[in-house]
Amino acid sequence: MTSYDLTGRKALVTGGARGLGAGMAEALATAGAAVAVGDVLDDVGKETAQSLRDAGATAEFVSLDVTDEASWAQAIPNVLDALGGFDLLVNNAGVEITSLIADLDPEGLRRMLDVNVVGTALGLKYAFRAMRPGGSAGNGGSVVNIASVAATIAFPGIAGYSATKSAIDRLTRVAAAESGKLGYGVRVNCVYPGLTPTAMGNQLAVDCAEIGLFPSPKDAVKTVVELTPQGRLGQVDDMADAVVFLASDAAKFVTGAGLPVDGGMGM
Repeated sequence: MTSYDLTGRKALVTGGARGLGAGMAEALATAGAAVAVGDVLDDVGKETAQSLRDAGATAEFVSLDVTDEASWAQAIPNVLDALGGFDLLVNNAGVEITSLIADLDPEGLRRMLDVNVVGTALGLKYAFRAMRPGGSAGNGGSVVNIASVAATIAFPGIAGYSATKSAIDRLTRVAAAESGKLGYGVRVNCVYPGLTPTAMGNQLAVDCAEIGLFPSPKDAVKTVVELTPQGRLGQVDDMADAVVFLASDAAKFVTGAGLPVDGGMGM
């Protein structure tokens, strides 16, 4: 049986300073990977990288605005310099802005499109260029995109977010097809996390109550739990473990797949 050992792998986790991203960075490091924490939150990101080093991991912080192509162009050489290679990208950076469709703010929608869709697409672009034969890393690898259960369900208040996460599903599958067709040697998959009580998840519950969908944030959470066959919210390690699996050789024949990690909510 192939193990989930990631010893020797060199990973970049976008949005890795806190929340799901920090948990994913920690799980990858625990599995043996060297990890670059990419984020716009410099101070928090440096603290996260330092905590990984304190635990014995090889970890560095890399400043990265996923919406900015110039930032990607600089970040990838920085990852290569810091880690000595690059063969795993976790496209985790994302934002969620809750709104009823009747009250949709175009600027909020554009912000989600920019971070969630353009940011993921640029990550794929620069991962492919680095990992494919002749690239600056050149040994193939794996990309794990972070979508959401929002891509598979119709939950009120998150139409824009759902649209962007659905786009990540399609990006994943087309990218996997291109990588295979062109011989890049890069597997591309995505994860659909369920609602998790991170800062973003907690804020979603608050926002859904504030726009009148639920009497209180607690009621919003209760509804999600009732819609989840496993009867609980997701935890960060639930999502992080799925990323480790998809990054590992245990998933060596898995590409173009979407893995629900939502307790059955989206089935």
